[in-house]
Amino acid sequence: MTAVSRLRAAFWERHSNPKSGWSRVLILPALLYAVYRRDWKLAGAAVGFTVVNPVLFSPPADDDAWMTRVVLAERWWTEERGEPVLATAYPSVLNLLNLPVTAYAFVAAYRGNPVRAVLGGLGSVLLKFWYVGALVQRYDEARSE
Repeated sequence: MTAVSRLRAAFWERHSNPKSGWSRVLILPALLYAVYRRDWKLAGAAVGFTVVNPVLFSPPADDDAWMTRVVLAERWWTEERGEPVLATAYPSVLNLLNLPVTAYAFVAAYRGNPVRAVLGGLGSVLLKFWYVGALVQRYDEARSE
């Protein structure tokens, strides 16, 4: 195993801690709020947290937690299956659809429309959960075969 592959494996192991996944759910609302308030320090902090989050937590003891399986399923989908994150096939198309929804949320926040920003952000989060839920289902099915 090369040094790069060991680092990559350690990254994914630490990132699969459910605390990593659940805390990342808060990043989009924090960024939208930062843009709405023009609080660039908060935006910088949110981006910084996004960067360090995957390595903040220790590897989980098992893979029983749903959010742990979300991360494991994302890794499986992109590395082992070789599926691009923004493919046009289901469920990857949900990530593709998420791009304009998220952009809408940021534009609404920038324009000072909190209702549209919240609705766009909620739509983005729902699409992401739909995507990862479908990945976990496929991952769990593949593991049980």
